[in-house]
Amino acid sequence: MKLSFSTRGWADHSWDELVSTALEMDFSGIEIHNPITNAAFTGKGAPLDRYNTQATARALRDKGLSIPAFDSSVDISAGEQQVQDAKDLIDLAQAASVGMVCVVVQHDDEDAIHTALSQLVPYAEEHGVVLLIESSGIFSSTSRLTDIMDRYASDYLGALWDVHNVYRVGGESPATTIKNLGAYVKHVHMRDSDDDGSFNLVGEGNLPIDEVVRALSSIDYDGFVSLEWDPAWMADLTDMEVIFPHYVNYMEQFEDTRGKRRTLYLNHDGTGEYVWKKDELIDLTFPQVLDKMVECFPDQYCFKYTTLDYTRTYEEFRDDVDTFARALVSMGVKPGSKVAIWATNVPAWYITFWATAKIGAVLVTVNTAYKIHEAEYLLRQSDTHTLVMIDSALDSNYRQIINDLCPEIADAKPGDQLHCKRLPFLRNVITVGFDMPGCLNFEQAMERSELVPLEKIQRMAAEVRPDDVCNMQYTSGTTGFPKGVMLTHRNVVNDGKCIGDRMGLSTADRFMIHVPMFHCFGMTLSMTSSMTHGATMCPMPYFSAKASLHCITQEKVTAFNGVPTMFIAMFNHADYRKTDFSHMRTGIMAGAGCPPELMKRAAQPDEMNMTGIVSVYGQTESAPGSTMSAWTDPLDLRTETVGYAFPHVQCKIIDPETGEELPDGQIGEFCSRGYNIMKGYYKMPDATFKTVDENGWLHSGDLLMRDERGCFVATGRLKDMIIRGGENIYPKEIEDFVITHPKVSDCQVVGVPDAKYGEEALACIILKDGETMTEPEIREFMMSNIARHKVPRYIKFVESYPMNAAGKILKYKMREAAVEELGLQNLVKK
Repeated sequence: MKLSFSTRGWADHSWDELVSTALEMDFSGIEIHNPITNAAFTGKGAPLDRYNTQATARALRDKGLSIPAFDSSVDISAGEQQVQDAKDLIDLAQAASVGMVCVVVQHDDEDAIHTALSQLVPYAEEHGVVLLIESSGIFSSTSRLTDIMDRYASDYLGALWDVHNVYRVGGESPATTIKNLGAYVKHVHMRDSDDDGSFNLVGEGNLPIDEVVRALSSIDYDGFVSLEWDPAWMADLTDMEVIFPHYVNYMEQFEDTRGKRRTLYLNHDGTGEYVWKKDELIDLTFPQVLDKMVECFPDQYCFKYTTLDYTRTYEEFRDDVDTFARALVSMGVKPGSKVAIWATNVPAWYITFWATAKIGAVLVTVNTAYKIHEAEYLLRQSDTHTLVMIDSALDSNYRQIINDLCPEIADAKPGDQLHCKRLPFLRNVITVGFDMPGCLNFEQAMERSELVPLEKIQRMAAEVRPDDVCNMQYTSGTTGFPKGVMLTHRNVVNDGKCIGDRMGLSTADRFMIHVPMFHCFGMTLSMTSSMTHGATMCPMPYFSAKASLHCITQEKVTAFNGVPTMFIAMFNHADYRKTDFSHMRTGIMAGAGCPPELMKRAAQPDEMNMTGIVSVYGQTESAPGSTMSAWTDPLDLRTETVGYAFPHVQCKIIDPETGEELPDGQIGEFCSRGYNIMKGYYKMPDATFKTVDENGWLHSGDLLMRDERGCFVATGRLKDMIIRGGENIYPKEIEDFVITHPKVSDCQVVGVPDAKYGEEALACIILKDGETMTEPEIREFMMSNIARHKVPRYIKFVESYPMNAAGKILKYKMREAAVEELGLQNLVKK
């Protein structure tokens, strides 16, 4: 978030005075109001005279300033002359290297609005200038403005969020505004006022500025927040030297702080090296981490696939990353753009992640089991700009799904920008391993790198900051639909580094990755832990016990991670006893119900020889690890607890009712605070505020107990989330989908114990009066629309649910009854 001020109301100040004021008062930009009609800006010899525009832009750039936008009172709904005025403004912006121009709509005339925009949007695209519509007048209700944005679905049409008008006139909360507009918000106007309509210094009125900033943070907004102040508003306060510094000082409270750090260390037996001292944080971005690995270990293998033809050193991998980063930029991907990857652990997944992170864009991970219902929600809620996808996986046909969601693809020219009605932000689809009409395949996309010089990518990488969001992982909970967890470079880089530290990783390690990359288990605990320590990764496109066992022998694997069901499948495979585990050293078992006996079996030298097996506890919102044991700790600590707090992460157990911290030995809700806590839920500031309290504590909803050693033991969950074989299943999400069936009146989903997967889901369904339904019928409805692992194993039709006196459904009673009815008593933990 950068600060600027509008020249509105300050016509008696010269350009030089305005520039000096911006520099002295620590602004980053000057927003110019109505430049064309003001001779002080565009008259002969003025800074925006056609002979001076480029010189003015260079002079500002040299001073660390910019003009973020030309603001105007041009009303594009008022006829052709105003439309021409808007075009003139766009021409001036292009000449002056100003990225945005702002217009208003004051007449409630849909035909006039669309007549204007049908001319102006292509004109703005042609000139490389973003046209912003101010959220005032008829657009003080932002849902209506969002409909306009969706209709044109252009990267060159956005919203200027006028905070005062939307809050005072439209009556919208900041959370509602950002939920509606999301990434359409490109610029913000800020002024403060009281309920009686009188204006005040920013922070001294009662406009909820903290909620505005929280809402902007929920979309990782990195644009300008521009102060609007007309001296006429307060006759006794007309001094720029009072008003401007007050604004800057007030807004500083919302800024994050940053700091800095950086050598080769030998691993435990001197066979390998790693770069950064253990238990210390590194203030680096993902592109800086990769550059450091190339600097220190250029010829170290980064990737070695055993089932695909892809082997790369760290230097060769960076070359691939740079090439694809250039391709993405050529396709319109910018810092902050959302790039979704819908694929198994193929090379394109890793290339896409690192290329996206390098240019300051955000990788959105998509579960490979998603069907159309979930895919549409995620791609739309995340404002995905570019989708990279394979053809299909499991029983999900991605090709068919994306064509159903975006039929416009079929008539598109490959390489041209898409405009999809159902996915208004989607501009590109890149296919991996197959061709599809209207799309570039991955190799064709890579060829576009020649359109963008490498130097541009390097400049973009230098602009990325550790606190920028690099990844959005989708998780859910009691609110139903999944929430986009915004994780920053600092979150993921340091969480992965800490995990690698505690696993003792170095260049001597060969790390097999067969957990899915769309999950933090793959992205952070496997990939990032490896790449912050110079390890060699051996990915498997998908889990297969046979292929994994073969990889362990062939590549002399020293480490791998997995959920209990993966370990069990490998133990039970016919090739298990033929596998050479002599090089194995460490790995993480995590997910639903990690039995200590299973971990101890894997640790035995005559079994998997994973003598340094460890467990990690956390959640997506903490990137994900908060506690973990070290591979050198005693075996009982590593197998019977989830370890102790990460360095620089605070952990506590609280009474969920009172919030008071509990002493060791008592069970309560686990809370954590530190560098690893998410930036927030995308476009959901209220949900963020409920999960991360005002003191920065993340409330997990999980029940744990801390022992006298400071180690944590997981005992249960406050939340109803079900963990089936390492996959998180959220009952509310399934319930909300099942009740869309025309025969269903209500649905409640609970978890019941299972010997193989730890837990399975049970759906208790109430039908509408007079309706009948069979289990196969409702099961087919679910299998066709949602991921297979979310379809409950057990389905039961009931007349009612157990409730308390207040009418609240008692899910624990349903769970108890199901355990009895299904004969699962022996699986219940005592």
